[in-house]
Amino acid sequence: MLRVGSIVWGVRDVPSAIRFWSEALDYRPRDEPSDDWAILTPREGHGPQFAITQVSSIAGTHQRHHLDLYAFDQAEEVERLVGIGATRVVWDYEPDADYVVLADPDGNRFCVVQAGELANHL
Repeated sequence: MLRVGSIVWGVRDVPSAIRFWSEALDYRPRDEPSDDWAILTPREGHGPQFAITQVSSIAGTHQRHHLDLYAFDQAEEVERLVGIGATRVVWDYEPDADYVVLADPDGNRFCVVQAGELANHL
């Protein structure tokens, strides 16, 4: 089972994006934001997380946004997605990475995150 866990939004100015998207969506930072990363969640009710990450690319020249899909069983979901047309993306993973980068049939990248039980509660 997969769920949209986070919409990851690449920006050049994280504090400005936090202010804008918090007001636009009626979201708030889940935790204390860092200089280059923040996760916003709905002030009330339920909804996907909105993760803001600092990027160096300019909008229009690079893909700066993607979905983080939360999986109960990441390996099973990655194989299922590859079976229906996703492709594996060559990626320089950190040693403790909890995600796998794939691309949809049109080349849009997304991540499959090992979320365990959290994937069942979104």
